[in-house]
Amino acid sequence: MAFRTRTTSARPRTAPARPRRSRRAPLASALALALALSACAAGTGGSGAGAVGQTPRTGSAAPPDPAATPAAPSSSGTRSPDGTAPPTAPTPGPTTPPTEGRQVRTGVYFLHGERVSPAPRSVTAPATVAGALRALLAGPNSQERGRGRTTAIPEGTRLRSLAVRDGVATVDLTGRYDDGGGTLSMRARLAQVVFTATRFPAVTSVRFALDGGPVTRFGGEGVDLARPVGRADFEDLTPAVLVESPMIGDTVRSPVRVWGTANTFEASFGLRITDADGHTAAHTPVMASSGNGVRGTFDLTVRLQGFREGPGTLTALWDDPEQERLVSEAAVPLTLRR
Repeated sequence: MAFRTRTTSARPRTAPARPRRSRRAPLASALALALALSACAAGTGGSGAGAVGQTPRTGSAAPPDPAATPAAPSSSGTRSPDGTAPPTAPTPGPTTPPTEGRQVRTGVYFLHGERVSPAPRSVTAPATVAGALRALLAGPNSQERGRGRTTAIPEGTRLRSLAVRDGVATVDLTGRYDDGGGTLSMRARLAQVVFTATRFPAVTSVRFALDGGPVTRFGGEGVDLARPVGRADFEDLTPAVLVESPMIGDTVRSPVRVWGTANTFEASFGLRITDADGHTAAHTPVMASSGNGVRGTFDLTVRLQGFREGPGTLTALWDDPEQERLVSEAAVPLTLRR
């Protein structure tokens, strides 16, 4: 069954039309203006290092999280604390800078097959990007490994320092990072770091360093790193449908918000959620903001019904026009609750 219908668009919501002002309500208009000025003052009170208090986007940096407000780039090039913080599960409205010491939920990117796949982690504010990278370097846990999640990053790799400036994160790792492996392994480990760092709104690309020295050619295969690299540089290592949330092992209840990025034929695909008995709790067509070679975003709410509590799976389904059949990929193990 192909999902090509455009009836359920997952395009980002547009803001409602601004209501007309009433000439008969000067007092209300004055009050509204005062409130707006207050809000502006509150929103601009931070300095250029606003990235330090930013919460992580629970979604990809390629698909902007509709709820996340981009953090101001760090005005400092120092390597001290991290400079940004990732957004928690996106909710409408601006994000609130996390309190120092508060746990913030984000995702780190392992490999499922030969493509990136996010796994949930909690990091401590304000050094959330550095915390996420350290969690990535620690590798998948036993449950994630049991679900086929792996890493191309050599064991023993450590983060030496991190600096974020003007949207570019300079990630300095120990020399162990480039040990062994061919081109695919080298590109995969680069992609894991890039996707993990760019999940945070203050980071759009990554520049690499090893043992304090800048890297322009990586590994024996000579992967070109002369410029900062972003997610688009690793499209071949990104699944056709990248579900950014929910993530592997998450517990979900109806309604479930599902969002991420997709690059599928005619921008359409389907999402299905099943319980451990194989009963379908939800099955819906989705339309991304773009497709046919251009990666777009999707964001929708799915209602669950007629399922048994316990283990479940979210699966993305899409057409492969070359093979003229439906392709099933991007399975995300979940726990379903009422």
